[in-house]
Amino acid sequence: MHKHRACALYIQFCLTIKHLFGLALRQTTGFVQSLLALSGLPWPVPDFSTLCRRQRSLDVQVPYRPSSGGLNLLLDSTGIKFLGEGEWKCKKHGAERRRLR
Repeated sequence: MHKHRACALYIQFCLTIKHLFGLALRQTTGFVQSLLALSGLPWPVPDFSTLCRRQRSLDVQVPYRPSSGGLNLLLDSTGIKFLGEGEWKCKKHGAERRRLR
């Protein structure tokens, strides 16, 4: 997203995702790309350096609404996963063999 100028609201959306899930900036861009791909929106995602630069000047407000009941969480069969550190290694190199001592 180098030539496109992202609006402040879109940057705030990305930074809110970063804050809510406790992600790093590169993870945030990947997560937002996945969300947009799942929803079918062809929007460009700002790169991590744009988010880093713009987060200094934006005051990100995460809205808080007190809840009177429990939390409802909906998961579907796609199993969205944004953290899975060792899985790419297994996919690339195969499963790790067990070592006997």
